[in-house]
Amino acid sequence: MLSRTADHLFWMARYTERAENTARMLDVNVQTSLLPQSDRDAAQGWRAMLGISELQQAFDRKYSTLHAREVIDFMVRDPDNPSSIAACLTEARENARAVRGALTTEVWEIQNQTWLDMQKRLKSGLLENDPSQFFEWVKFRSHLSRGVTLGTMLRDDAVHFIRLGTSLERADNTARILDVKFHGASQCPPGEAMSQRDYYYWAALLRSVSGFEIYRKVYRDLITPSRIAELLMLRGDMPRSLLACMEEVVCNLREVSNHLSSDTERCAGQLHAELKFGTIDDIMAAGLHDTLTTFLRRIFELGNRVSRDFLVPLAA
Repeated sequence: MLSRTADHLFWMARYTERAENTARMLDVNVQTSLLPQSDRDAAQGWRAMLGISELQQAFDRKYSTLHAREVIDFMVRDPDNPSSIAACLTEARENARAVRGALTTEVWEIQNQTWLDMQKRLKSGLLENDPSQFFEWVKFRSHLSRGVTLGTMLRDDAVHFIRLGTSLERADNTARILDVKFHGASQCPPGEAMSQRDYYYWAALLRSVSGFEIYRKVYRDLITPSRIAELLMLRGDMPRSLLACMEEVVCNLREVSNHLSSDTERCAGQLHAELKFGTIDDIMAAGLHDTLTTFLRRIFELGNRVSRDFLVPLAA
């Protein structure tokens, strides 16, 4: 496959997944902002989300104060934010259009219709009136895109590069969501009243990654932060966990391997092995934030290696 074609497929998938995960992160913040808390704690939650998304400075350059509605607008449709949901869905559609011949008609129509519907929904006022409904729509369109891709496309290199892009982006975003919510939880003072608040806080986090029912099925017990971390990092049977994402990365890298990619495959395999054979006790002892920060750095490097070995080289 031509590297330029692979590049468009890879980034089509990454942008679609990024839009979904931004919607998930915003939705959990909207849900937790409804819980009893001070204005300071609410602002810290939104600021932490901007920080983990590496958008704090860009937001501060445009806005003098921080309010939830401004953060939502910035993260959803601000033309100055290239990582906004609107920008991601637009880029996904443009990448799909560039390789229209490599996609089935159904896959192209999903990407194109999502872009058209997005503009209508943003103009309708849905985001202002019911942001959670808009975020659910973004997630649904992403699910639809993946389902149609796997249900209609030949399992050749095109699908492998799409799956590779999806898995790398999902691993990055799951780590970010987990990190930002544990950061927010550290601000909560202890006490009986906060104990009830914590339940809804952690339940909202699990729902943001479609993990609430899975958690109940796996642990059948109280929700605890360490078990949430274990589920989202080390459980290979949890679809959005770091381990499940890395299993997909390793598998799809193997399918598209070339004479340049052995070192990239080794790096991916090493990261996968650390998750597969790691324990949550060791991770918590080493520090969850430090572990996730290291993981994010390594997944970023792995993405750069994939670009170097298979795709259009990144600009220097």
